[in-house]
Amino acid sequence: MKQEIHFVTGKGGVGKSVIAAAMALKKSREGKKVLLVELGDISFFKDFFDLPSVGYQPTRIKDNLSVALWDGEAALKEYARHFIKVEAIVKLFFENAVMKALVNVAPGLSELAIVGKVTSGPRKHGPPLPFDCIVVDGFATGHFIALLEAPRGMAQAVQFGPMGEQSRSIDACLRNTDLCHYHVVTLPEELPVKEASELIHRLKAEFSVSAEILMNKIIQTKLTSADLKDAKAENSDLGKFAEYLDYQLTRQSEMLERTKQATEKVQHLPLLYETYAWTLTEKIAEALK
Repeated sequence: MKQEIHFVTGKGGVGKSVIAAAMALKKSREGKKVLLVELGDISFFKDFFDLPSVGYQPTRIKDNLSVALWDGEAALKEYARHFIKVEAIVKLFFENAVMKALVNVAPGLSELAIVGKVTSGPRKHGPPLPFDCIVVDGFATGHFIALLEAPRGMAQAVQFGPMGEQSRSIDACLRNTDLCHYHVVTLPEELPVKEASELIHRLKAEFSVSAEILMNKIIQTKLTSADLKDAKAENSDLGKFAEYLDYQLTRQSEMLERTKQATEKVQHLPLLYETYAWTLTEKIAEALK
């Protein structure tokens, strides 16, 4: 089976991590062996799912579903161990103060190591990654673009040798729409929709990929305009609530129309009042197409 890679991104606070988890859960229930990857130094899913720990190596949390926390330095170390084989040399290399400084300040090196790890399966390069599907809870929009730009930038800076060759290979993989799929989460609000629309355009213009929008927390109601009009006429708390709801529904419709200008691929996910993490994740997984 060809490995799928799904990147989930969006403005901070729109619910992208929970939707990434729901997507991973949905794929796992389809019978695929799925790895949910979060990026950075601190795990969101450890606390969200009340897990003992989440680290660089995958941890199984459900049937067919594992989670891992990846950062650039750990990915570089694993890559070095895979090819150098001698742990003492790897330690000597990474515990060197000059090398540590270089890893921290080299433009795009950390991002390159992460996307190199994410795409290592389809490229058949590096340590084995035995999963049918990788779902990446990506960085928020600005840093996400930097993540995708890293391989191209490194390939331009280092045009020859293994570094240049692998950078071009990673860049090609990220642009391959048979392998990589992009999902931009947003809310039906002004700033998140603006940021999501701009990201969709940049992904299309700079990487030739067509992303979908996942519009989160959509208010769903069976009330008609006539129902709301009648309720608003009442001089009571119900009337005030109906006025508030009518305003929110009008704004929501405006935001939904605006997202259609950015892409035809838009999914609507309902606003859910659920506090238990796994129940919330399962309900979103059921709503995803």
